[in-house]
Amino acid sequence: MERTRRLKHLWKDKLILKIREDREPREIEDEGFDENSFRQEIEPWLTALFQSEYLSLLTGAGLSSAAHILSVGEPGAGMSSINFSDFKEQIDLKAKESAKNSGRGTANIEDQIRIANELIRGLEIFTCIESKTGQKEIGDETYADVFVVETEFQIIDEKRDKLVLELKEGINKFAKNILESEKNIVCGSENKAVETLMSFLMSFASRSATRERLNIFTTNYDRVIEFGAELAGIHLIDRFQGTISPIFRSSRLKLDIHYNPPGIRGEPRYLEGVSYITKLHGSIDWIYKDGYVRRIALPYGADDISKYSKEEDVLMIYPNSSKDRETSEYPYVELFRDFASSVCRPNSTLVVYGYSFGDEHINRVIADMLSIPSTHLVIISYDDNSGRVHRFYEKVKRPAQITLLIGKKFGDLETLVKNYLPKSAIDRTSIRMAELLKARGWNTQDEHKGETKKEEDKQ
Repeated sequence: MERTRRLKHLWKDKLILKIREDREPREIEDEGFDENSFRQEIEPWLTALFQSEYLSLLTGAGLSSAAHILSVGEPGAGMSSINFSDFKEQIDLKAKESAKNSGRGTANIEDQIRIANELIRGLEIFTCIESKTGQKEIGDETYADVFVVETEFQIIDEKRDKLVLELKEGINKFAKNILESEKNIVCGSENKAVETLMSFLMSFASRSATRERLNIFTTNYDRVIEFGAELAGIHLIDRFQGTISPIFRSSRLKLDIHYNPPGIRGEPRYLEGVSYITKLHGSIDWIYKDGYVRRIALPYGADDISKYSKEEDVLMIYPNSSKDRETSEYPYVELFRDFASSVCRPNSTLVVYGYSFGDEHINRVIADMLSIPSTHLVIISYDDNSGRVHRFYEKVKRPAQITLLIGKKFGDLETLVKNYLPKSAIDRTSIRMAELLKARGWNTQDEHKGETKKEEDKQ
C-alpha cells in the first residue's frame, strides 16, 4: 500500500505531513497508519527544531478544547454570540463582514464585541453636542422641530445605554462559561488532562538555562497554560509587577530567575524551567481600574467573577474597550509588540498549536517572521476543516521554512505528547551516551535486546 500521495486539494479531513526535506506536503493514508514509523521521522526533527536559538509557542482555543475533551469528553466554552435587543441586524451584518475579511467565515462573540464597541462610540459622538450643551440653536427652525430632534436624540441615548448594558452582560456570561470550563478541567473524572497538559508544556520549557527562554503566546482568555505550568513547576514571567494587586507595566525589563550554586559567590546561574508568557487577547483575571490594567486574585475555576471585581471594573478581554480610545488599544498594542519582537529574529522557531489562523494581525506577524530565511514555523493542528491553514501556507510561499502536522493522528493532544514531542525533561544523559557510543565506534543499538553492534569497516 502506498503510504503517501501527491497533495492536490484542500486539507479537510486529511492527514497532512511535511517535515525535513519534504518539498511539498504529503497526504498520509489513514488505513494502516503506523505511529512508531512516523515517530522515527517526526520526533528527532522536532527535537532539533526545539533547540533553536529562539523558541516560541503560540496556542489558540484548540489547546483549551483538547484539555477539556480529555477531562470531560467534550469541548469547553465556545465563541457563542450575544443576543442584542436594539441594533441587532446592524451588528450581525458588520460582524459577519468582519469575520469574512479575517478569513473566519462565521462571526463569533469577538466580532460582535468589536462592532458593538464601535457602534457605541459612534452613538456617543453623534449625540455628544446635544448632551453637553443641553440645548440646540433654534435659528429659523420652529420649536416643534427642535423638540422632535431632542426627542430622537433622547431615544438614541436610551438605546445606547441599553446596548452598553447588554454588552456588559454578554461579556460577563462569556466569562462565566470560561470559568466553568476551567472548573471542568480540574474536576474531571480523568487526571489524564492535567498530566498531558503538564507534559505538553514541559516539552517546550525543557531548555537549557543557557539558551534563550521559551516565549509562550496565547489568544485564550482562560488560564489553562498557567494552571498546567504551575503543576509542572514552570516559572512564568509576564509584564505584571506586584504581589497584592499586580499592575501591567509598559516597560519590559526582561526579568529572569537566578540562583547561587553552593560554594560559589558572585556568579549566579539561570534557573531552569523559566518561560515568558504573553496573553495577546487579555485574560479572564485582567481588569481596568483607576487608570491601570490589574490582575485580580481570581481562583481557577471560580463560580462567578463578580465576587472578585466591582461593578465599575472593566474586564480586559480583547477586543473589549474601556471608556476611551486609549484603553481600547492599551495594553494590546504592547502585547503584540512583544509577539513581533520575539518571533521576528534570526534562528527563531515558532510552534503553533490549536490556533486556526483566524486573526489577520497575528498572521501578518508570522508572515513577517518567515521573511527571515533562518526562521522556521511548525504548525500542529487537529484538522484544517476551515481551510485557513492551507490558505496561509499557500499565501506566504515559504515551504522550506514550514513544518506541517495536521490531522487527528498528529494533532490530538494526548497522541502528540506521547509519540511526537521531545522528552519533557532536559535529557543530557542521552546526549552523553550518544557521544560515548560515537567515540567507541558504536553507531547502532538494539532497543529490545540491549545489544550494540560495532561499526563495520568500510571497504
